[in-house]
Amino acid sequence: MSALSHPATKGRQLVALGLMAVAFVTALGVVYAQHSSRKLFIELEQLQKASDELDIEWGRLQLEQSTWARDGRIDAAAREKLEMLIPPPAEVVIVKP
Repeated sequence: MSALSHPATKGRQLVALGLMAVAFVTALGVVYAQHSSRKLFIELEQLQKASDELDIEWGRLQLEQSTWARDGRIDAAAREKLEMLIPPPAEVVIVKP
């Protein structure tokens, strides 16, 4: 009986082959995980940049809103565009609930 045909040798060969297969599959898993991690990191960076741009726009819009909502501007627009005037005190009617 040769050394390669011994039952214990075949068992060791199968165990070694199985361990090599597990190591190969694990290596593929590591490569896939690293690739996925890099893709997700790139997406995170893009989303953070978009978030920063939206924050900047939000601040600009709040500033614009505060400019448009100033009392003097509203008063001037009411007088010019709508021809509104403050009524004389004699024409003011106070309604009580």
